[in-house]
Amino acid sequence: MVPGELRAAICLALLLCLVGCANGAPRLPNDAWWLGLFAPNYMEVWIETADAVDVQDRVFREIMSGIPAIQTPKYLKGNPRGWPERPGAGKSKRVLGADLPRLLYVRWQSLVEPQTYEVYIVIPEVTRQAMLKGKKTFCQADAKWITGYRDGLTVGLAPGGIARVWLVGACLSPIDVARVQGEVVKEGPYLGKARGYYRPPKAPSQA
Repeated sequence: MVPGELRAAICLALLLCLVGCANGAPRLPNDAWWLGLFAPNYMEVWIETADAVDVQDRVFREIMSGIPAIQTPKYLKGNPRGWPERPGAGKSKRVLGADLPRLLYVRWQSLVEPQTYEVYIVIPEVTRQAMLKGKKTFCQADAKWITGYRDGLTVGLAPGGIARVWLVGACLSPIDVARVQGEVVKEGPYLGKARGYYRPPKAPSQA
Protein backbone atom coordinates (compact mmCIF):
# COMPACT_ATOMS: atom_id res chain seq x y z
CA MET A 1 0.00 0.00 0.00
CA VAL A 2 1.39 3.39 -1.03
CA PRO A 3 1.68 6.16 1.60
CA GLY A 4 -1.33 8.07 0.28
CA GLU A 5 -3.54 4.99 0.36
CA LEU A 6 -2.27 4.09 3.83
CA ARG A 7 -3.09 7.57 5.11
CA ALA A 8 -6.59 7.37 3.63
CA ALA A 9 -7.17 3.96 5.20
CA ILE A 10 -6.06 5.23 8.63
CA CYS A 11 -8.33 8.29 8.35
CA LEU A 12 -11.28 6.10 7.37
CA ALA A 13 -10.64 3.76 10.30
CA LEU A 14 -10.45 6.69 12.72
CA LEU A 15 -13.66 8.18 11.30
CA LEU A 16 -15.53 4.88 11.72
CA CYS A 17 -14.22 4.59 15.26
CA LEU A 18 -15.38 8.09 16.13
CA VAL A 19 -18.83 7.46 14.65
CA GLY A 20 -19.14 4.22 16.61
CA CYS A 21 -18.06 5.90 19.84
CA ALA A 22 -20.50 8.75 19.28
CA ASN A 23 -23.40 6.34 18.72
CA GLY A 24 -22.55 4.40 21.86
CA ALA A 25 -21.91 7.39 24.11
CA PRO A 26 -24.58 8.95 26.31
CA ARG A 27 -26.17 12.02 24.75
CA LEU A 28 -26.83 13.67 28.10
CA PRO A 29 -25.33 17.05 29.00
CA ASN A 30 -23.88 15.37 32.12
CA ASP A 31 -22.29 11.94 32.49
CA ALA A 32 -25.34 10.42 34.19
CA TRP A 33 -28.99 10.84 35.07
CA TRP A 34 -30.54 10.20 38.47
CA LEU A 35 -33.22 7.82 39.65
CA GLY A 36 -34.96 8.66 42.93
CA LEU A 37 -37.63 6.90 44.99
CA PHE A 38 -39.85 8.08 47.83
CA ALA A 39 -43.07 7.19 49.64
CA PRO A 40 -45.74 9.41 51.25
CA ASN A 41 -45.50 10.11 54.98
CA TYR A 42 -45.85 6.94 57.09
CA MET A 43 -46.59 4.78 54.02
CA GLU A 44 -43.51 2.58 54.46
CA VAL A 45 -42.25 0.53 51.54
CA TRP A 46 -39.28 -1.72 50.84
CA ILE A 47 -37.73 -1.61 47.38
CA GLU A 48 -36.82 -5.06 46.07
CA THR A 49 -35.35 -3.70 42.84
CA ALA A 50 -35.45 -0.62 40.63
CA ASP A 51 -34.19 -1.23 37.08
CA ALA A 52 -33.91 0.86 33.93
CA VAL A 53 -33.62 0.35 30.18
CA ASP A 54 -32.08 3.12 28.08
CA VAL A 55 -32.84 4.06 24.46
CA GLN A 56 -30.09 1.71 23.29
CA ASP A 57 -31.94 -1.17 25.02
CA ARG A 58 -29.21 -1.60 27.62
CA VAL A 59 -30.49 -2.86 30.97
CA PHE A 60 -29.29 -1.43 34.29
CA ARG A 61 -30.40 -3.77 37.06
CA GLU A 62 -30.93 -3.04 40.74
CA ILE A 63 -30.00 0.61 40.56
CA MET A 64 -31.53 0.87 43.99
CA SER A 65 -33.05 -1.35 46.68
CA GLY A 66 -34.02 -1.05 50.33
CA ILE A 67 -35.70 1.91 52.02
CA PRO A 68 -36.65 4.95 49.88
CA ALA A 69 -36.99 8.52 51.14
CA ILE A 70 -39.86 8.74 53.64
CA GLN A 71 -40.83 10.81 56.66
CA THR A 72 -42.51 9.48 59.80
CA PRO A 73 -43.02 12.56 62.00
CA LYS A 74 -43.78 11.93 65.66
CA TYR A 75 -47.23 12.50 67.17
CA LEU A 76 -48.84 11.92 63.77
CA LYS A 77 -48.01 15.44 62.63
CA GLY A 78 -47.27 14.35 59.07
CA ASN A 79 -49.86 14.30 56.29
CA PRO A 80 -49.88 11.07 54.26
CA ARG A 81 -52.54 12.26 51.83
CA GLY A 82 -51.74 13.20 48.27
CA TRP A 83 -48.39 14.05 46.70
CA PRO A 84 -46.06 16.96 47.44
CA GLU A 85 -46.48 20.02 45.23
CA ARG A 86 -42.75 20.12 44.62
CA PRO A 87 -41.24 16.63 45.02
CA GLY A 88 -37.50 16.45 45.46
CA ALA A 89 -35.03 13.85 44.27
CA GLY A 90 -36.02 11.32 46.91
CA LYS A 91 -33.42 8.73 47.80
CA SER A 92 -31.48 8.77 44.55
CA LYS A 93 -28.56 7.23 42.71
CA ARG A 94 -26.77 8.11 39.50
CA VAL A 95 -27.24 5.80 36.52
CA LEU A 96 -23.71 6.00 35.16
CA GLY A 97 -23.02 5.07 31.55
CA ALA A 98 -26.68 5.06 30.58
CA ASP A 99 -28.19 6.88 27.64
CA LEU A 100 -31.59 8.55 27.96
CA PRO A 101 -34.11 6.34 29.81
CA ARG A 102 -36.79 4.43 27.89
CA LEU A 103 -38.31 2.24 30.59
CA LEU A 104 -38.28 1.91 34.38
CA TYR A 105 -39.21 -1.21 36.36
CA VAL A 106 -39.82 -1.12 40.11
CA ARG A 107 -40.81 -4.02 42.36
CA TRP A 108 -41.59 -3.09 45.95
CA GLN A 109 -43.32 -4.18 49.14
CA SER A 110 -46.03 -1.89 50.51
CA LEU A 111 -45.54 -2.67 54.20
CA VAL A 112 -48.66 -0.90 55.43
CA GLU A 113 -50.99 -3.27 53.54
CA PRO A 114 -48.92 -5.55 53.21
CA GLN A 115 -48.64 -6.33 49.49
CA THR A 116 -45.97 -6.68 46.81
CA TYR A 117 -46.29 -4.73 43.56
CA GLU A 118 -44.42 -4.28 40.30
CA VAL A 119 -44.75 -1.52 37.76
CA TYR A 120 -43.42 -0.83 34.27
CA ILE A 121 -43.06 2.89 33.52
CA VAL A 122 -42.60 3.98 29.90
CA ILE A 123 -40.71 7.28 29.63
CA PRO A 124 -42.20 9.50 26.89
CA GLU A 125 -40.02 11.02 24.19
CA VAL A 126 -41.07 14.50 25.28
CA THR A 127 -39.56 13.76 28.71
CA ARG A 128 -36.27 12.63 27.18
CA GLN A 129 -36.09 15.80 25.12
CA ALA A 130 -36.71 17.88 28.24
CA MET A 131 -33.71 16.18 29.88
CA LEU A 132 -31.47 17.61 27.16
CA LYS A 133 -32.60 21.22 27.47
CA GLY A 134 -30.72 23.54 29.78
CA LYS A 135 -32.56 26.39 31.47
CA LYS A 136 -31.19 29.44 33.19
CA THR A 137 -32.47 29.47 36.76
CA PHE A 138 -31.76 31.12 40.09
CA CYS A 139 -30.69 28.92 43.01
CA GLN A 140 -31.75 30.41 46.31
CA ALA A 141 -29.44 28.12 48.30
CA ASP A 142 -26.29 29.88 47.08
CA ALA A 143 -27.89 32.94 45.43
CA LYS A 144 -26.44 32.16 41.99
CA TRP A 145 -27.76 31.94 38.46
CA ILE A 146 -26.98 28.61 36.77
CA THR A 147 -27.88 26.69 33.64
CA GLY A 148 -29.77 23.78 35.14
CA TYR A 149 -30.89 20.48 33.65
CA ARG A 150 -33.74 18.26 34.67
CA ASP A 151 -31.60 15.14 34.89
CA GLY A 152 -33.49 13.15 37.50
CA LEU A 153 -36.56 10.91 37.51
CA THR A 154 -38.32 10.70 40.87
CA VAL A 155 -40.81 7.89 41.48
CA GLY A 156 -43.35 8.11 44.30
CA LEU A 157 -44.79 4.80 45.52
CA ALA A 158 -48.18 4.77 47.26
CA PRO A 159 -50.41 2.05 48.73
CA GLY A 160 -52.52 0.23 46.18
CA GLY A 161 -49.58 -0.09 43.80
CA ILE A 162 -49.71 3.48 42.49
CA ALA A 163 -46.51 4.97 41.04
CA ARG A 164 -46.18 8.67 40.21
CA VAL A 165 -43.22 9.99 38.23
CA TRP A 166 -41.69 13.48 37.96
CA LEU A 167 -38.77 14.89 36.02
CA VAL A 168 -36.67 16.96 38.42
CA GLY A 169 -33.52 19.07 38.42
CA ALA A 170 -31.58 21.30 40.78
CA CYS A 171 -33.30 24.67 41.26
CA LEU A 172 -35.93 23.82 38.61
CA SER A 173 -39.62 23.12 39.04
CA PRO A 174 -40.58 19.44 38.58
CA ILE A 175 -42.47 18.20 35.51
CA ASP A 176 -45.23 15.62 35.91
CA VAL A 177 -44.36 12.61 33.73
CA ALA A 178 -46.79 9.79 34.47
CA ARG A 179 -49.13 8.07 36.90
CA VAL A 180 -49.07 4.29 36.53
CA GLN A 181 -51.06 1.56 38.28
CA GLY A 182 -48.83 -1.33 39.30
CA GLU A 183 -49.77 -5.00 39.41
CA VAL A 184 -49.79 -7.32 42.40
CA VAL A 185 -46.90 -9.81 42.43
CA LYS A 186 -48.74 -13.06 43.15
CA GLU A 187 -45.59 -14.82 44.38
CA GLY A 188 -45.31 -12.29 47.21
CA PRO A 189 -42.16 -10.65 48.59
CA TYR A 190 -38.94 -11.46 46.73
CA LEU A 191 -40.89 -13.54 44.21
CA GLY A 192 -41.77 -16.09 46.87
CA LYS A 193 -38.29 -16.45 48.35
CA ALA A 194 -39.33 -14.66 51.57
CA ARG A 195 -42.17 -17.18 52.13
CA GLY A 196 -44.70 -14.42 52.53
CA TYR A 197 -42.88 -12.54 55.29
CA TYR A 198 -43.28 -8.76 55.47
CA ARG A 199 -41.36 -6.63 57.93
CA PRO A 200 -43.87 -4.82 60.17
CA PRO A 201 -43.97 -1.02 59.75
CA LYS A 202 -42.85 1.28 62.56
CA ALA A 203 -45.23 2.38 65.30
CA PRO A 204 -46.06 5.82 63.77
CA SER A 205 -46.96 4.14 60.49
CA GLN A 206 -49.13 1.57 62.23
CA ALA A 207 -50.92 4.34 64.11
